[in-house]
Formats: sequence, C-alpha cells, structure tokens
Amino acid sequence: MSEYILVVEDEPALQETLVYNLKKQGYEVEAVSDGLKALEAARTHPPDLIVLDIMLPGLDGFEVCKILRKEMSVPIIMLTARDEEIDRVVGLEIGADDYLTKPFSMRELLARVKAQLRRTELVRQVMEKVKAGEEAHKIFTFGNLSIDLTRREVTLNGEVLPLKPQEYELLVFFAEHKGQMLSREFILERVWGWDYIGDSRTVDVHVRWLRQKIEPDPANPKRIVTVRGGGYRFEG
Repeated sequence: MSEYILVVEDEPALQETLVYNLKKQGYEVEAVSDGLKALEAARTHPPDLIVLDIMLPGLDGFEVCKILRKEMSVPIIMLTARDEEIDRVVGLEIGADDYLTKPFSMRELLARVKAQLRRTELVRQVMEKVKAGEEAHKIFTFGNLSIDLTRREVTLNGEVLPLKPQEYELLVFFAEHKGQMLSREFILERVWGWDYIGDSRTVDVHVRWLRQKIEPDPANPKRIVTVRGGGYRFEG
C-alpha cells in the first residue's frame, strides 16, 4: 500500500508541482491550501507524512504543526519562504521533523520525504517486534535519568520528559555509545540518516534542547559533554 502524504500549500503553482512529483514517486497525495482544511484532512485521513507551508491563510503552519503534534506523531516537513534561522528553530521546537527554505529543488524535497518515511517505518518495525515479544524490555538508567526503549519514554526523577521524536532518538544514540566521543557528522549520519540534507548545526540545536531538559545546569553540562574540536561525549 502506498504511503499517504498531505500537502498543505496555498501557492497554486507550487502545490501542483509538489502533488505531481510526489505522485510520480508512487505516493498517494492530497493537497489543501489553508490551515483549517489541513487539520480537517489530517484528522479525517491520518497521513504518513505532511509537507506543511508556514505562510498559510487562516491558521499558519506553526499553529497547524503545534495542534497536530499533540494529536499524532506523523512526520512533518515545514516549508518557509524566508531564510531566517528563527523560522527553522521555531518549527523544530513545536515539533516539525525537518524544514526546507524556498526556493528548493524537488530532488531535495523528495530525498527528505523518503528519509522521514523510512525512519518512521523502522520505528514501526521495532515496535512490532516489541509487541510480539521478540525483544526484552530494555531500560537505560543513569542515576535519576531513565530511558525505557520499549515504552519510548524518558523520565527524570520519576517525571516523564516531553521529548520530541528526534530528541528521543538522539538521547538513545548517546546512551548506546556512553563514554565515546561522537563527531557531529557521525551523529548526523546515524540519527538523521546518511541521506539527510542538512548540516551539523542541526545536531548542536538538538543537543542544546536535550541539555535544557536533562542537565541540572545546562550552561555547565555534565551528561552531554562537548569535546573541543571533536563533537560530543555522553557521560550518563
């Protein structure tokens, strides 16, 4: 069965181009042109992935992303017409999985769509194995920090931390490589995927967010340590 993608874009020419190219790749595609219709479409037929423009009539893309993230874990790729870091940061902070700045190449967008869908499929396969009893209940414990792989849940002092999907994946990767120096490039390749089209600043941003949630003093981190000229090392 083909993956179903919801395109939310109010520029008719770009919407048509996105739909055409996604369908050409074999995806089932639905397109809407405003935020309220996006919410209705996603709730009526939950998509496997959403391509979401920021500048929309009615509800903008930020609001749509914020609402849908509370209701479903579907991957969201945001589109912005402005090459401003604040747009990208806000998008990631409210739950977007990736972003593209207009104008962009269709090849780049298709690569990111493919990477997000593959990552979702891998997570689904792992969860199916867990449900079938093929994997033991595994928990990483580092003092007052606990990572439950089966429940995909992280707790600090017994309280569940509200981590975004990519923050969780990054923390698990650190836990699996405790005490090792990991370069930004290696982290980007293993956590985001070898075909992720982005740079190492993505890693730095997510490390900063993780530190704000798991470090007693984020300004002087003890768990995720910066290795000068190298990358990061997780001390637990």
